[in-house]
Amino acid sequence: MMVKLAQTAGFCMGVRRAVDKVLHMARSSGSGPIYTYGELIHNPPTVELLKRRGIIPIESLDDIDRGTVVVRAHGISPREREKLKEKNITLVDATCPKVARVQAIIKKHVSMGYNVVIVGNADHPEVRGLLGYAEPGGIVVADVEDVDRLPELEKVCVVAQTTRNRRHYEEVCSRMKERFPEVLVFNTICDSTERRQAEVLGMTGEVDVMIIVGGRNSSNTKELLDISRRSGTPTFQVETAEELRDINLDKAARVGVSAGASTPNWITDSVVDYLTLYRGKEGNFLMNALVRLWLFAIRTDIYSAVGAGILSSVSMILQGRPLSLINILIAAFYVYSMHTFNRIQDRYLGRIQGSFRDETYLKHKKIYLWASVISLALALLLSLAAGKGVFFFLMLMSLAGYLYRFRMFPLGLPLKSLRDIPGSKNIFIALGWAVVAALIPPLAEGDYPGITAVLSFVIVFTLVFMKSIISDMVTVQSDQLVGRETFPVVMGERNSGKLVRWLSMALGLFIVAVGATGLMPPIILSLLTVVFYVWICLELCDKRAKFSSTALEGFFGTTYIVAGAAVFAGTLVARLLNR
Repeated sequence: MMVKLAQTAGFCMGVRRAVDKVLHMARSSGSGPIYTYGELIHNPPTVELLKRRGIIPIESLDDIDRGTVVVRAHGISPREREKLKEKNITLVDATCPKVARVQAIIKKHVSMGYNVVIVGNADHPEVRGLLGYAEPGGIVVADVEDVDRLPELEKVCVVAQTTRNRRHYEEVCSRMKERFPEVLVFNTICDSTERRQAEVLGMTGEVDVMIIVGGRNSSNTKELLDISRRSGTPTFQVETAEELRDINLDKAARVGVSAGASTPNWITDSVVDYLTLYRGKEGNFLMNALVRLWLFAIRTDIYSAVGAGILSSVSMILQGRPLSLINILIAAFYVYSMHTFNRIQDRYLGRIQGSFRDETYLKHKKIYLWASVISLALALLLSLAAGKGVFFFLMLMSLAGYLYRFRMFPLGLPLKSLRDIPGSKNIFIALGWAVVAALIPPLAEGDYPGITAVLSFVIVFTLVFMKSIISDMVTVQSDQLVGRETFPVVMGERNSGKLVRWLSMALGLFIVAVGATGLMPPIILSLLTVVFYVWICLELCDKRAKFSSTALEGFFGTTYIVAGAAVFAGTLVARLLNR
């Protein structure tokens, strides 16, 4: 099965702006109760997550008399805005700029004596807000038939609900011009909505089935559903990936996926992941089996363990040490134990419906816990075989790793443990990998870590740190919603991308400098390949709409495999040249 994901799927600018605004408020201390006038976005799972962050939707302004009220992207009427001012409630305006433009058009033309006709759904909150600006002569029409029922009007100003279908709007406007002598028509349909609808229409001719992801109370999602169905392509709407279990897709070789403007990316990702795993009944059996195996390794963190073992091999080669299977296995088992235990103990585990790892960790929590314990035990046993110094060093590391989540700071401070420090996850993951990959090999030979071990440590730390940030750039939306403070959440996605680019350039210069000084063998220059691959990963991150989060995580994790392949290939070439 081929799965095609629409590039326009997910939050529109207005929704993203509103969500970012309330989450920034939630992170600020002392902001008090935060209310949204109506649900911030038309997506039940996201609304529940916002409630956990203390962002509560209200249906009536009479329900509150204190705190902060956020006006959602749909906007509100002038009368409701005045009511909030009278209550002396802090007002935060997250009205979409596209909606605010429609409000301004209506306000201007009402003052000029025009009758305002709004083409849209009379029950939609955006339309109710617009009507407030059109009083007392505002009229809502849904279709051409409604136009025929209108009374005689002289001067008419026509605007559209921003999520309306363009073809439908043009039909209504055409009929308005036929009926009334003076009609001013404004194109107020959001350009993002138009692109989304056009892409869905284009996709229907390329796939066997369309899946539209979004809340059933979302107007723009319904429009996408209608457009797809009118094309004749079998189309289904789902709010979560779970609903796909009731849809038979056995005969579908190509499936298209799009999502409404209120659908968060992790829900769309979970749908794509489900469809990707659905493969195997048609097509190349071996290829399908390999893809499923690869995705399984990513979800279960086995891919991370393989990456740690490869970086351990790279470090030994760079340090001029013979390859040791024991050292490779120590790194692999320790990293696997660290990752699985931290995920099991993650306080946010399970809050994101459809997270590509959460489902399997929740379903098999005991198995993962035992796997973590056994992996740590194997790492410690192997370290004992490598030497007492390695064993005690790894024991100390394990203790420090498990102390990461326990209370260390005095009561009364906002920080309770090391994990509460913003961005600490990215730093500690990189430190753990760098220690087992770069420092264990010299200790296993009874040496103190010298300059080559320190240089290897810097390379491994930087690679893992960059990969960790790139991975978190993909999940920044869900991390913000649950309250996880990674580097991309704290710095912003764009600044995080800049940081990775600067770090990759610095790593490239570092590699060239170390190679030029002769502190490490010339083979270190082969790692410049990894620097270029990191840039490829950043490009994939920018074009994430084309891939599911599981596939992206796999591409990012392949950074370590590229490093190993480059160094091993370079070593082989060097040996052939020295014959």
